[in-house]
Amino acid sequence: MRLMSRDEAPPVVPGWAPELQKAKVYEQILLDVILGELPPGSRLDEQDLVRRYGAGLAGVRDALGRLALEGLVVRKPRAGTTVAPLDLVEVRQAFEARRLIEPHCAALAATHATPDDIAALRSAFEGGQAAARARDSRALIGMDQQFHAAIARASRNPTLAQIVIPLQHKAARFWVYSMVEDTEDERLAEIERHQEVVDCITRHDAEAAHAAMLNILGVFSENVKRSVTGGSASDAPASKRYRG
Repeated sequence: MRLMSRDEAPPVVPGWAPELQKAKVYEQILLDVILGELPPGSRLDEQDLVRRYGAGLAGVRDALGRLALEGLVVRKPRAGTTVAPLDLVEVRQAFEARRLIEPHCAALAATHATPDDIAALRSAFEGGQAAARARDSRALIGMDQQFHAAIARASRNPTLAQIVIPLQHKAARFWVYSMVEDTEDERLAEIERHQEVVDCITRHDAEAAHAAMLNILGVFSENVKRSVTGGSASDAPASKRYRG
């Protein structure tokens, strides 16, 4: 029997890709936790999630296991699984860690990014301006997740990627609240800041990529502080208020 190399894709049976299906369930639950569709403190029943996402029980359990490792859900024996509370101390610590790690990831991406990596980064915010004008928080959060994951992958440092992606997920829960108060111009400017990072990586300018990512995180942190100080983060889930 021939062993596949690490770079070789596994064979795909039409209509059946278990790992892909599990990843989709994880991404759906993750996004609903970030958006507050699954509110902090709410209990997560596995069978309810199976019906909600049209998924298999194994996929739901796999997703909850991954989210528990990231600290986004809490699993306790006999008590079940609940969505983790919004912890201001924890998010401050996540921001501090991201400011140390993610600009370095961007600099590494500028050094190591392939044309495919750059294409993935450029496509992350396709339709972003329309989503910003429509106040489509689900689309914008999804684009942001895709962007930062692509940066982490392009760094070619899996250890850093494993650290920074969960931190970004935690921080995104608070970004949702700040988005409610953002003007259209502020949301469009946020997209432009992300595009600037892509431009720096495209021209393989590591120093500029580092600075551009630091700029994103600085503005992000200030926006979240503003929303928390204003009390937004203690109100109803942002996704519920964003549609008004």
